[in-house]
Amino acid sequence: MLPQLNPVVADVCAVAVSGVVAFSLLRFWQETAKRRVFDPKLNRKLVHISMGPAFMVCWPLFSSGCRGAVLASLIPGINIIRMLFVGLGIWKDEAEVKSMSRYGDYRELLKGPLYYVLAITSACVIYWRTSPITIAVVCTMCAGDGVADIIGRRFGNQKLPYNKSKSVAGSIAMAIAGFIACIGGMHYFSLFGFVQESWDMVMGFLVVSLATALVESLPISNELDDNLTVPLTAILLGNLVF
Repeated sequence: MLPQLNPVVADVCAVAVSGVVAFSLLRFWQETAKRRVFDPKLNRKLVHISMGPAFMVCWPLFSSGCRGAVLASLIPGINIIRMLFVGLGIWKDEAEVKSMSRYGDYRELLKGPLYYVLAITSACVIYWRTSPITIAVVCTMCAGDGVADIIGRRFGNQKLPYNKSKSVAGSIAMAIAGFIACIGGMHYFSLFGFVQESWDMVMGFLVVSLATALVESLPISNELDDNLTVPLTAILLGNLVF
């Protein structure tokens, strides 16, 4: 019988593995942006869709309790510091700016991208992997909002009557993608015993996915960043339905 690894050492190893996964994925998207493999807007949304779920996939590596949650949050937490340094112009990183900004302005990282990592870090520390709220926050913000933009740009000819900058196709895509991603997250965490799959949880995810899609479609989204309004909606409503 193999000896069990010390829990603290195991968590440190989990941080290392998660860091390698996150850095490798981010580096991959930076290279595709630099080489213009994809349209810049599409590349930015692919970063948006993939990074959050990549963090979540690594969470079973960590121990239960506060220590595991805090150590897991270090990975997106380090990104908060990087966003601040690059967004304030203290640290130059053109590859990161190209992969995450809309217009190539490093100051954009202090808005949407910063809210993005703040939302993931907060969900990790506060709710951790045993709460469906964490799944709802990450999946609706990453998959839902990311897919909405991609589909909206491609098939968004029919605009919403109350917000001409948003499309019917984009809003529908956000609700569907967010819901499917939530179901996937629920099933993934249930494999490790962190949550228990149920129809009540499924219906909760449906409600949250529809609500976040609605909030994202409102005119207020033209003033406030989706990476702020969507996770806040998921948290507020999640506390009511879960």
